[in-house]
Amino acid sequence: MSADETVVAEAPPGFPSLDALRTGVLAGDRIMLARAITLVESRHPAHRQAAEALLASLLPHVGKAHRIGISGVPGVGKSTFIEALGLKLLEADHRVMVLAIDPSSELSGGAILGDKTRMTRLAAAEGAFVRPTASAGRLGGVAAATRDVMLLGEAAGFDRIIVETVGTGQSETEVADLVDSFMLLLLPSAGDELQGIKKGVMEHADIFVVNKADRHPQAAKTAARDIKAALRILRAGMRDSWVPPVLTVSALTGEGIAEVIAALDRHRAWLIESGEGESRRRAQRRRWLREAITEALAELWDRDPQLADERARLEEEVVAGRILPRRAARELVARRLAGSPAAVRDK
Repeated sequence: MSADETVVAEAPPGFPSLDALRTGVLAGDRIMLARAITLVESRHPAHRQAAEALLASLLPHVGKAHRIGISGVPGVGKSTFIEALGLKLLEADHRVMVLAIDPSSELSGGAILGDKTRMTRLAAAEGAFVRPTASAGRLGGVAAATRDVMLLGEAAGFDRIIVETVGTGQSETEVADLVDSFMLLLLPSAGDELQGIKKGVMEHADIFVVNKADRHPQAAKTAARDIKAALRILRAGMRDSWVPPVLTVSALTGEGIAEVIAALDRHRAWLIESGEGESRRRAQRRRWLREAITEALAELWDRDPQLADERARLEEEVVAGRILPRRAARELVARRLAGSPAAVRDK
């Protein structure tokens, strides 16, 4: 689709037209970008259909940004670090989008922490866009629409997109499947924390950063040494030619932030030169497809009127303990496929 083409679809009531949203996003209009994000984050069926049309029209304009994931234990200072990093990137003439994934309320579904209130300087800076997003109870530290929002940011001209996750946990490695460079933040007491950090997070991280080094300089150096020792063991059998750097910084004073940016630039150069970057993107798209299929099947279970009676029967059987959930799922899919046009033609 060329720049002068329009989106052939209708926007839901209360939203600008999809063509206006598309034009505004491509122009970097912050208000239109915010409205577009609200649209793609919505779970309403009509909104989702319009969002898909909008995203499809923007696909030719995405894929060139450096996607950076940042995770770390609670209290490590992720928001302070990201603000310092973002401001430094702005000085280097980059445009920065930050997607801060907050834990969501079980009652309202809204974000609890509101990272935007902790990144006031970056949020107000020209060339930056900070968007808090509720995780909506999703495991993995990222929100369901994070991928779509990243595409909108890229189409709007942001060349550095930072995804801040909820915090290191059981499924934190999901963010590594969204980004090009995955950074793990640790405290100066990281030697002790290594025992509580899931092995998969350590294996996926491309850059390690020990924050708050200004408070405990010697402890930070010790932590960096311990991390390097742990990495030699964890990555001994890996063929990856990239050796993750371990850096010490102070987000509060800004010391070491320039070195972090240099490490990110080196990693991105390595991704391009080695072909690993394109390989990761292809793998991410493949996983995205699988998740979309799972989501579509779940919607089929919830909304297809043809399955209402069968769904009620299977739910009762599962709840009563007379059938396994996996068996019920297979029966439901078989029932739906048996009534599909393709199945009828094959008979």
